[in-house]
Amino acid sequence: QVRLVESGGGSVQAGGSLRLACTTSGVTDSSRCMAWFRRVEGKEREVVARIYRRGGNDYYVDSVKGRFIISQDSAKNTLYLQMYNLKPEDTAMYYCAATGPRARSVPCYSATGRDIDYWGLGTQVTVAP
Repeated sequence: QVRLVESGGGSVQAGGSLRLACTTSGVTDSSRCMAWFRRVEGKEREVVARIYRRGGNDYYVDSVKGRFIISQDSAKNTLYLQMYNLKPEDTAMYYCAATGPRARSVPCYSATGRDIDYWGLGTQVTVAP
């Protein structure tokens, strides 16, 4: 059974930093991509960053390029999202996600919410002006 548990959210002032962590269990090689999504209440869920689970390129939505870094520690089964220079518009619930067997042929740069089989419960990030 796949389990994704996020941590590290909180409240910061604009310009501050946070590092989110996602502890995973049960994720196998059938999960090609790991990702972070975010959702603001009343708006569509947005993919923030993606990375190949077995290493390789990472991809970001334009609004976070140069500010966010997705990474993973395979030994710790943990996915990270380092966030710098946070802005009020980054305020959202952030979710860890993984693709599953049905998205095995989907390149990570094009993976969307429809390709995700496994979700965490989320961690809230709030950025004050």
